[in-house]
Formats: sequence, C-alpha cells, structure tokens
Amino acid sequence: MTGKPPEPGNRTAEGSAGEVLAVFLRLGLTSFGGPIAHLGYFREELVVRRRWLGDAAYADLVALCQFLPGPASSQVGLALGLMRAGWLGALAAFLAFTLPSALILLVFALTAAAISGPVGTGALAGLKIVAVAIVAQAVWGMARSLCPDRERAAIAVGAVAVLAFLPGAAGMVTAILFGALAGLALGRGTGTAVGGHVAMPVPRLVAVGALGVFFALLFGLPMLAGWSHGLAVIDGFYRAGALVFGGGHVMLPLLEAEVVRTGWVTPDAFIAGYGAAQAVPGPLFTFAAYLGAVLDPSVGTVAGAALALTAIFLPGFLLLIGVLPFWDRFRTLAPARSLMQGANAAVVGILGAALYSPVFTSAVGDMRDFTLAAVCFVALTAWKAPPWAVVILAAAGGAGLSVIA
Repeated sequence: MTGKPPEPGNRTAEGSAGEVLAVFLRLGLTSFGGPIAHLGYFREELVVRRRWLGDAAYADLVALCQFLPGPASSQVGLALGLMRAGWLGALAAFLAFTLPSALILLVFALTAAAISGPVGTGALAGLKIVAVAIVAQAVWGMARSLCPDRERAAIAVGAVAVLAFLPGAAGMVTAILFGALAGLALGRGTGTAVGGHVAMPVPRLVAVGALGVFFALLFGLPMLAGWSHGLAVIDGFYRAGALVFGGGHVMLPLLEAEVVRTGWVTPDAFIAGYGAAQAVPGPLFTFAAYLGAVLDPSVGTVAGAALALTAIFLPGFLLLIGVLPFWDRFRTLAPARSLMQGANAAVVGILGAALYSPVFTSAVGDMRDFTLAAVCFVALTAWKAPPWAVVILAAAGGAGLSVIA
C-alpha cells in the first residue's frame, strides 16, 4: 500500500506488546543505513502501511526526537511502541529494534581477537579505513543541513578550536555549551516548529520523575565511578549518551574520550568496531555493546556489553519521557530553537575534529589506505551505495592491500 494515509488523529488504536515486538523485530533486522534511513523505514511501515498514526503526528514526533540528545531513531521507536501498546509496547520496541545488531556486534567482539593472517588483519584494517569515509560523509551532510549560514559555520569552527585546546569529554561539553550560547545570541529563533500534535500516555508526574532521574545520574554517577570499574563504565557510557546531539555518529568522539583515552579499549579495536557497526542493521548506538564486550575482562564480556548498552540508551529515553508532556509548548519558543541550532552547529565541529583524530590518524597510514578511503567515500556519496555494501568493499579492499604488501 502506498500513498498518503488518512490522519487517524492524535492517539493510535490500541495494540499489543506482541504486535509491537513482531513489527520492530522485522525493522531491527532490515533497517540499514543509519538514523535518517530508519525514520524512513518507520514511516513506510507504521504510517503508510499499518496506519498506526498520521503524517503530521509522526513529523512532530520526529522533530521532538531530533531536538533531544540521544539516539533519534530509537527514541522514535520507543515513543511509537508507547503510543501503540503502553509501557510494555515501549520495551518491546526497544528490545526488538536493538538486540539484533547488538548481538551481531557482541559476536564480532568475541571473534575479532582470533582473526590473524594477512587476509584477516587486512580486513580489520579495511574496517578502520571505511570509518574515515563514513564519518566524512556524516560531517559533509550535517554541515550542509546544520550550518547553512555564516553564523552557524563560525560556531562549528569555534567548536573545533575549543577541542584543539581542550581535548576530551570536558572540551566537548564546553564546545556544546559554547554553541548553544552562541546560537542563542546569533540565531534569533530562525526556523519554525513542525506542525501536528502528539498525545502520549505519560503523566506529568512520571515525566518530572524521569527528568529528575536523568539529572541525578548525570551528576551523581561521576561521584560513584571511583567505587568500582563497573560503575565507572556506566558513568562513561551514560555521559556519552546524554551528550549526543545530532545523530549516532556524534557519539564517536564522546566514546573515544571515555574508553580509549582512559585505556579501556585500544585505538585499533575502537576504530575496527566502529567500522563493523556500519555493516549491521539497527541503531548505531549498539556500537556500545561491542565496546562493553572488549573492555577490561574483570567486567565480563556479556556483562560489559549489557552495562554499556543500557547506560548509553538510558539518558535519551529518560529525556524523551521527561519532555513528552511539555513538548507542544516548548517547541514554539524562539529562544529554544536558537539554542538548539547553535548546539547542533557545534556538534558538526566536534564530529569534524573526530574525523581528523582519532579516525583519520589511526586508519590511514599511507597513500594506498587513503585511496581506499576515497573510493569508499565516493561510493557512499556519489554512487549512493548502502553503508553495509561499502563496509564489505572496504574489508575486501583492506585484505587485498594486505596480501599485496
């Protein structure tokens, strides 16, 4: 069934958690291409085909989730499950959409260390090289949409300058705050809020409680991190999930600051895992499952994956639940839009800095590596090849270069 469906109103028909689980499991197994592509899959399946809600309500929900930090496509999925079948539906949507890619990356983490020989090591090198092309594509696309004028382009460059002198998580937080304040001063509320209305079964008391838990964990976990390595892992991944504005690729520099600079994960293992995450369906945030699995063995492979995965998704979901009852009012405020425009421009600068280090500096060692990265970039941008196909191309190219060498 194609075409624009009729608007069924603000609330969807009641469904079951089993129905939500089945629909989102199919999406979790087939949704390649990143968060923007995921939102297209969701619309085709749930708006056009199943008519769970109308286009205006869906557009408003997407606007909300893009406004908030966190995994936008997963937040939309959680909200759709909540609308369809209540809290059990929300849980079913999250698990079904997330677990397929998380389990694949967990298996990769368990087997990557055993890969040896020129073909195997070359393929892993190819996974690091393809990350250069994928992040470059993300920077280019985000710069065009989030930095369309001189003011926001300047904010992006300013964020790079902040990171040049203040690297790590502290520099990223500073850059985002700088961008938000600059946007408030320069943006003047450009742009308009998306029309439509989304009604959610979230009482205001529950929403306020979710916001309280979000801030309590954000500021409380750093004080508890010294008690055990497990709490330190939760703190690092929670903070990364709480600061990701602009899509899953932005978590790359945040997670690099949390797990590579602390010595938990080697730079090579980090970039190889990020490359592998491009080849699987579902949310890019499941990269956390791979990182959790290759952390210090004292945490445990499966336990580390579960801790990291839960911690990185939790802040985005708490924020979503916390703002749902208040979104209709907040999104009409011009200062709020200006603030977010500035923060998003700063995110472009943060991702651009990550493209140079650690992505480019750790993956490209000579002209042959650079050539393979350029081929992957052209395949993604000019030929519009799906990311999973480009990942396979890069792994084969890396293996070929290794054999030739």
